[in-house]
Amino acid sequence: MTDIDTTNEQMKKWVQDFCEERRWDPYHGPKDLAIGLVTEASELLEIFRFVSDADARGMMNDTSARSRIADELADSLYFILRFAQLYNFDLSTCLREKIVKNAKKYPAD
Repeated sequence: MTDIDTTNEQMKKWVQDFCEERRWDPYHGPKDLAIGLVTEASELLEIFRFVSDADARGMMNDTSARSRIADELADSLYFILRFAQLYNFDLSTCLREKIVKNAKKYPAD
């Protein structure tokens, strides 16, 4: 499956099924999920720590680096999807509304 043929709702369901099989609901309060997201985003950042911009761009062509980056992106997305799934946030609506707010705050001209 790819981004083109997968919906946010499908990904939320994958995460829900995974967590329910492990009975993790009691451990996934809003605070816990926010902490998890920041932790995983920090692990993504750690990959680029002390790396020049040129080297960071070069990592996009390195199979091993891309694999590590993909893992951390997936871990971060997991926490976003789980938060949205458990607490009924429609991610498409959230993003669209935020883009409208940001367009007013940061006009193109």
